[in-house]
Amino acid sequence: MLSLSEVSKAYAGRTLFADVSLQVNREDRLGLVGPNGAGKSTLLGLILGTTAPDTGTIALQRGITVGYLPQENAPIGDETVLELASAITPEIGQLRRQLRAFAEHAADTAEYHDAQARFDQLGGSTLEAKAKKVLAGLSFRPADFERPASALSGGWVMRAYLARLLTLGPDLLLLDEPTNHLDLEALLWFQEYLRGYPGAMVLISHDREFLNQLTTSILEIRQGRLFRYRGNYDTYLDQRAANEAQLLAAWKHQQREIARLQAFVDRFRAKNTKAAQAQSKLKQIERMVKLEAPSGAEATVDFAFPQPRRSGQRVVALEGVRFAYGEQLIYDNLDFEAERGRRIVLVGPNGAGKSTLLKLLAGVLAPQAGERRLGHNVSAGYYSQYRVDTLHLDRTVLDEAFDTPQALTETFVRTVLGSFLFRGDDVFKRVGVLSGGEKSRLALVKLLLDPPNLLLMDEPTTHLDLASVEALLSALQQFDGTIVFISHDVYFIHQLANHVVHVHNGRLTAYPGDYRYYVDKTAALRAPESGDADSGEGRAPSTQEAGTSVAGQRREQKRLAAQERQARYRELQSVRQRVRQLEQDIAAGEARQAELTAALEDPDTYADSSRAVALNREITGVISDLERLTADWETAATRLHEFEGE
Repeated sequence: MLSLSEVSKAYAGRTLFADVSLQVNREDRLGLVGPNGAGKSTLLGLILGTTAPDTGTIALQRGITVGYLPQENAPIGDETVLELASAITPEIGQLRRQLRAFAEHAADTAEYHDAQARFDQLGGSTLEAKAKKVLAGLSFRPADFERPASALSGGWVMRAYLARLLTLGPDLLLLDEPTNHLDLEALLWFQEYLRGYPGAMVLISHDREFLNQLTTSILEIRQGRLFRYRGNYDTYLDQRAANEAQLLAAWKHQQREIARLQAFVDRFRAKNTKAAQAQSKLKQIERMVKLEAPSGAEATVDFAFPQPRRSGQRVVALEGVRFAYGEQLIYDNLDFEAERGRRIVLVGPNGAGKSTLLKLLAGVLAPQAGERRLGHNVSAGYYSQYRVDTLHLDRTVLDEAFDTPQALTETFVRTVLGSFLFRGDDVFKRVGVLSGGEKSRLALVKLLLDPPNLLLMDEPTTHLDLASVEALLSALQQFDGTIVFISHDVYFIHQLANHVVHVHNGRLTAYPGDYRYYVDKTAALRAPESGDADSGEGRAPSTQEAGTSVAGQRREQKRLAAQERQARYRELQSVRQRVRQLEQDIAAGEARQAELTAALEDPDTYADSSRAVALNREITGVISDLERLTADWETAATRLHEFEGE
C-alpha cells in the first residue's frame, strides 16, 4: 500500500531522520511515537506529499485513498455540519439544498424527482445517513446537523472533520492526535469504531490506552532513526527495555575492549620492541564499528513536588444548588461532597454538565440557588486547558514559572518545565509568543509548583506528549490533597482516579471505587436480565407460586449465601497461592538475570561468540518473562487486597 525507501529529512541543519524505510500494508495499525520535535508530524507530511524528502523515495499504490486529520486548524467554509461531515461535492450540496426547498413547499414535480434521482446516483443519501451516524457517535445532536460549521468552536470543527474522514472511509488513515478534542464517551465510541475499520492506520497519540487498544505495531522515531516494534504500546515498552539491556551490555564490552587496547598503545608505543604491536592495536581500534551508547527511555520525573497544607476531612460541598444557562436548566437541588484524599473523575456524555460542575466547585460559577461550602483550611485551584488569563505575557517562561511563593531552585524549575515540553532555550521565550497549547502547559506547571489542597482540573493531558503525561501522573500521585478532574485519557483515569461520579441529566451517581470498578458496575447494570421464554418474566404468578412461604424463601437465600461464601473462600485461597507462586517465580527470574548480566559483563564471555549470542538471547527472554510475571503479580496482589478488604 505504501513504502518509504531510504528517506531523509532535515530542517535548519538538524536531521530529523535519515535513511528511513517503512512498508505499510492494508491491515496495519501503526502507532507513531517519539519525543516532541522528533519529526512525527513531518513524517505524516512526507506520506501526504505536503513535505518533500531530502533524499529517498515514497511510493503509494495506485488507486489508494489517503485521509488525514491534523491536530488543529482545519479550514472551514459556509457549509453546515452535516455537509462538512458528509464530504459532499459542490454538486451534491446544491442538490441537497434544492431537495430541502422542494420539501418545504411540498413540491412533487418532475424537477424534484430528477434532483432526487441525481442525488441518489451520486451517493448523497448513503453519505448523509452514514455521516449522521458518525456525528451522533462523536456527540453531535441532531439539532447541530444544520448549524453552520463556522459557528462551532475549534474543537467541534475538528470533530466534524473527524466525522468526514470516517464517512469517506479512506484506505489509509493518518491521524495526528485524534483524541485531543473528544470527551470520554466520544473517545470510547471512536475507539470501538476504529476496531472495525477496514483500512490501514498511522496514529500519533499521547493516549497510552488508545494506542494499546488499537495498534498492532509501534514506530518509534529516535536519534534520527525509525524503529518498528510488533505489538501495542505496552509490548513496545517491554521490547525496547530488553533491546536496551542487550545494547548496553554490548556497548560496555566494546568500551572495555577499546580501553584495554588503548592502554597497550599508550604504554608501549614509545618502545622500539613494542611499537609495531602498539600500531597494530591502534589500527584495530580504528577498524572497529563503534557502537552507540543506548539512549535509554525518556527521562521520568524523579523529584518531590511541593505539597499543600493539610485540609479538613470535608473539603468541598454543594448543597441544594441550582444552575441554568438562560432557559437551559443544568442542575436543580444538586448535592455533592468531596472528602480529603479523594481523586474523583467526572464522567458522562458531552453536554451533561461536567465542566459546569467543576466550575461550580471552583467558584468560577456562582449557584443561582443553594450554596457552595469549602471545608477547614481549604484552598482551591482550578485548571482549564483554555484558561491562561493569569499568565503575564511580557515575562519569559522561566520567570513566569518562578512566580511562586515556594522556595525553588532554578534546576528544579527547569527540570519541571522540561518535563512539560519547555526544553533548552524554550524557557527564555516570552509568554506572549507561546501557542495556546504552550500557555496551557505553562499554567499547569505553575499550578503544580505551588499547588492548592483542592485541585480542580479540566482535561489536563491535552497538549501533552506521552512522557509529559507520565510526568503529570507522577506529580499528581505524589499530591497529598484532593483532586476532582475531567479527562478523556483512559490510561490517565485508570492511574489516578479512586472515585467516579457519573453526570447525566442533572443527576450525579457516585461509584466508590476506581474506574475499573465503575466500568464493571455499569456493565452489570446495562446487561439485560434473563428474559428466556421459560423464565416466567412478564407473566402473572400462579396461585401456587404466590403462596410460597416466606420461610422457604429465607432458607433458599441462606443456602445461596453460604454457597457464595464458600466459593469466595476457595477463590481467595486460589489467589493467595497464585501470589505466592508468582513471587517465587519472580525471585528465581531476578536471580537468573543477575547471573546472566554478570556473565555478559565478563570479557571472557566474548571469546566464544556463540555463547555471547546465546546469553543475550536468554537474558532477553528472562527480562520479558519478568515483565509478564510482575504484571501478573500486580493484578493478583490487587485482587488479593480486594478480597482481604472485603
